Amino acid sequence: MKNILLPTDFSNNSKNAIHYAMHLFKNELCTFYILNVQKASRYTTDDLMSAPANTSIHQTVIGDVKKKLSIFEDELKTTYANENYTFFSLTDYDVFVDAIRQAVKANNIDLIVMGSNGATGASEVLFGSNTLKVIRKIPCPVLIIPEGYSFTQPQTVLFAIDYGDHFVTKGIEPLTDILNKNKASLRILKIKEDDTLTITEFDEKKQMKEFFKENNHTFHSIINVPTALAINSFVQIMDVDMTAIFIKQETFMDRFFKGSETSKISYGTRVPLLIMHM
Repeated sequence: MKNILLPTDFSNNSKNAIHYAMHLFKNELCTFYILNVQKASRYTTDDLMSAPANTSIHQTVIGDVKKKLSIFEDELKTTYANENYTFFSLTDYDVFVDAIRQAVKANNIDLIVMGSNGATGASEVLFGSNTLKVIRKIPCPVLIIPEGYSFTQPQTVLFAIDYGDHFVTKGIEPLTDILNKNKASLRILKIKEDDTLTITEFDEKKQMKEFFKENNHTFHSIINVPTALAINSFVQIMDVDMTAIFIKQETFMDRFFKGSETSKISYGTRVPLLIMHM
């Protein structure tokens, strides 16, 4: 059984990501935790003054949210009544990333599925920069669904390995699960600084051939092209349905944020982006 965390702000973007998750895990035994996070700073004095005198600020803020979550949960139960899904609604009154961290730990979450509407738009407060904060600060796999993306069964998955990175199997289960469930083909892309083939790369290729021997897979390389551009170009050329990458927590800021590579990938991704942590 999988435990999936679904953050929502009730926007179309977040709901679209949730429906993607419902389709992706079809015919599986899953528990979905639908989480809404509220911040006190989002509420005005007028909002609080309009509340009954015998209620607390917390009750005022959370009360409406619980009603919305209950309605949304009922809609999901009705729409996916034939699936073996269990739903739980969660509300928190906290910093967004802290709320995610607590939910992941308390509910043994296997995967977070969220929307990303890019760098602009009203929902950027929750699903723009906060998506990146979750990637950076929460050591849990995250599947990011582009705004407006309609579900397509993953038939071709790109696994991109950046220059300087090495193939690892620890933490790779989300990728192998998707490949096996959908009988998807795998495209392994190595992004390189030059065309030199090292002994390490040769050995890693042998390791990957063995590891993915049950999956239809091919190897590719792109030389001297920025990571985000290489991935987005490959996705378009090879008709990819999902991209998967690993990030290293300890070098994330230096390797990606200072070079803006991961933010470009997540903001500009054309297909769902699966991020795994080393």
